[in-house]
Amino acid sequence: MTSRIRLKMIAAAALVCTLPALPAMAQTTAKPKVALVMKSLANEFFLTMENGAKAHQKANAAKYDLLSNGIKDETDTSSQIKLVEQMIVSRVNALVIAPADSKALVPVLKKAVDAGILVVNIDNKLDDAALKEKGISVPFVGPDNRKGAKLVGDYLAKQIKKGDQVAIIEGVSTTYNAQQRTLGFQDAMASAGAKVVSVQSGQWEIAPANTVAAAMLNANPNITAILAGNDNMAIGAVSAIKAAGKTGKVKVVGYDNINAIKPMLADGRVLATADQFGSQQAVFGIEAVLKAIAEKKKQAELGGTIETKVELVAKGAKS
Repeated sequence: MTSRIRLKMIAAAALVCTLPALPAMAQTTAKPKVALVMKSLANEFFLTMENGAKAHQKANAAKYDLLSNGIKDETDTSSQIKLVEQMIVSRVNALVIAPADSKALVPVLKKAVDAGILVVNIDNKLDDAALKEKGISVPFVGPDNRKGAKLVGDYLAKQIKKGDQVAIIEGVSTTYNAQQRTLGFQDAMASAGAKVVSVQSGQWEIAPANTVAAAMLNANPNITAILAGNDNMAIGAVSAIKAAGKTGKVKVVGYDNINAIKPMLADGRVLATADQFGSQQAVFGIEAVLKAIAEKKKQAELGGTIETKVELVAKGAKS
């Protein structure tokens, strides 16, 4: 063997050794990355949701990796949009989102879909018209909020009289779940013959709801009940009622069944709430995207609604 041939063989072997691993081989062994983007982590409901998702991932660690995050408050829509953009850059395989706004998140979710990311909507339903305008189909996995709020409202209706004045504190008014809960409360009050004298937003938060409830009680001194779109706002209403010296005279109901509301259910400061099983909300969405990935489905093949359960939790009831 000549020196020239020997040198060529050594060079070829060195070149093979420096070649990178084939991408296709890496992809076959990689687990899918699922991003969970929530609303305010200052809200106990979303912390419960995140903990449920983390527990599910831990139990299914061989199946997928989880990236979870949320925003500082319920109205911080711009930060949530940025979170979705970060997930696109991170090249996640799927995105499960509880949108802070039913319309404002649709354009960035269109970008995610165009990037090949499977998107599933939980908690607050995206606006159908906005989705249609962008030409995308996003499945909603979650409860019927109108039905759940009517369950709570119907329970309250048994405790008040026909003609009584009531008020509704709703969540962020541009969100679908806030609108649906308000409609459910109104359905129940209409059936009971009660008069809804005020509907105002408490932004899903304790402090804004406290301010709103105080103003409602001042403007309408004959209010006998306040229906709050979530338990945070119910807590704010309870404080306003106490400050007005009306504890026991104005009834309160909420929605979510967070831990902080349970002592108030026990002593009657809050009559009822709705349990939509927050610890499982994200899990339902994660399982939906994992199924879609396993079946190699595209976003265009996804759509519709997967309805999850919601149950009444009343004063003295087991929860």
